[in-house]
Amino acid sequence: MLVLLVLLAASLWSVAELRINVATFVDGAHQAVAFTRRTLPLDFPPVLEILRLCGQTLGIVILATLLSTILSVPLALLAASNTTPNNPSRLGARSLIVVARAVPDVVLAIAFVRIFGIGALTGVLAMGLHSIGMIGKMYADAIEHVDAGPPTALRATGATRLQQIAGGVLPAVLPAFVAVGLHRLDINLRVSVVLGFVGVQGIGFAIAESMAVLDFQRGIALSLVVLLLCVVVELISGSIRTALLGRAAAGPSRGIAAGVTRLATRRSASGKADDERLDLDVDLVRDPRLRSAAALVSGRTTPPWTPRRIASAAYAAITLAVIAASFIGSGISPVEFFESLPETIHSIGLFFPPQTGGLFGTLFEQLLVTVQIALAATLFGVVLSLPIGALAARNVAPTPGVANAFRLVILLIRGIPELILGIVFVVITGLGEVAGAVALGIGAVGLLGKLVADSLEEVDAGPEHALQATGGSRWQVFFAATLPAGSRALVAHVLYLLDTNIRSATLLGIVGAGGIGFYLLSASQVLQFGVVTTILIMIFVTVMLVELLALWLRGRF
Repeated sequence: MLVLLVLLAASLWSVAELRINVATFVDGAHQAVAFTRRTLPLDFPPVLEILRLCGQTLGIVILATLLSTILSVPLALLAASNTTPNNPSRLGARSLIVVARAVPDVVLAIAFVRIFGIGALTGVLAMGLHSIGMIGKMYADAIEHVDAGPPTALRATGATRLQQIAGGVLPAVLPAFVAVGLHRLDINLRVSVVLGFVGVQGIGFAIAESMAVLDFQRGIALSLVVLLLCVVVELISGSIRTALLGRAAAGPSRGIAAGVTRLATRRSASGKADDERLDLDVDLVRDPRLRSAAALVSGRTTPPWTPRRIASAAYAAITLAVIAASFIGSGISPVEFFESLPETIHSIGLFFPPQTGGLFGTLFEQLLVTVQIALAATLFGVVLSLPIGALAARNVAPTPGVANAFRLVILLIRGIPELILGIVFVVITGLGEVAGAVALGIGAVGLLGKLVADSLEEVDAGPEHALQATGGSRWQVFFAATLPAGSRALVAHVLYLLDTNIRSATLLGIVGAGGIGFYLLSASQVLQFGVVTTILIMIFVTVMLVELLALWLRGRF
């Protein structure tokens, strides 16, 4: 509690140091009116151009997410305690995941622009490698929570470690894997707009070009296209995630995991392999999923073509078609990657040794400003997200309509990339830290508001019902039962938001929202790559310290 109070005091100090007050917003109101006049009427590109930009952006985002999921699976298997071969492997995999999360994707993009040039490949590699930090961690957590029954049953039949993972672990976590990948797809879509300002092609690059020449009519019009695209992708991926996780929530007692366990356990308990008896079991099983499980245990490798298997094959075909279309839409060629490899060693050498350019004092000061922006934004985000997220929770909102309305508000805010908010507030409040803190504070509602709503909905309903039965009012039920039960999760979510805001504050510095991000972009533009490395190290150390603090606090709670 003392550490939490210190963080709160630091956040209040940051707000005071950045001079964020009511007068700031009153003065900015006049600028907002003038800015609105400059953006109207909006100048939308031709429809075909919009479709081309959206297709290219989606292609880059899909391929980046695909790359991160492919690389995250083996890392997660090594990082999970129940699948890792030994402790050194687990520690090494966990370390790589943390490092990937700590290095901002914009820093990777700046480095890859030097190696591969301006284009889509830079975005795929930058977002793909950075996404491992989130996807790898969540994959490892999902693997560690898998039911131990199926792998144990397969081991009892003489299956190797690889067969246990392929037959008893991966099928159980596949729905969660896909859901996490879709969630990361939403995040990468918003990140792609940021990377457009450092040379990644797509709709973000077009927005950067418009803003560079002060063409706000075209820039804001494209920003609205991004908002619509983010909302549509969020709705589609959210529906798929809900369907997948809902199906997976059936539990091991009725699914294929239970079938494998029962069949394999029965075989191992018999003391010898009774192939004829097991073959008969395969023919008698009525559930098509258990028929496949029985065939697997009995040695058959080809399950029957049931309607479920036909649907799965259709989904796989659609997925392959989307991946192929992403290669075509993004314009990426694998040949481009291999042709650029000979220059990789030379380009990496430009970033070493680290240099300060005589600006270490300034860089350290701007790093402190970045942390102040993150702290102030987190405080704003908490103040805004707690009431909005609470009213979006179905067990707290007075009516389902109110909950749905606030869920829609969260979805709309979530669909706006922080960079767009940063640009708008830079124009309204001027260049500097205030724009970054306010933009991140409002953008935090999209993330923290959803987490708050989900956490409150997941609390045990028993205490709530007990207080209602004693005649407790809605407010009494909320403050005495709902909020205390969800407080631990809320603390973890706030710490996660602080961690995210430090990286985001670095990104917003690119568009003039204060902090060390401005110097990061400037150093890369004037080819001072040694300074870029120094800034990267400073950001990495800061993020790691916050990560360790958050890990310690979550352990205490």
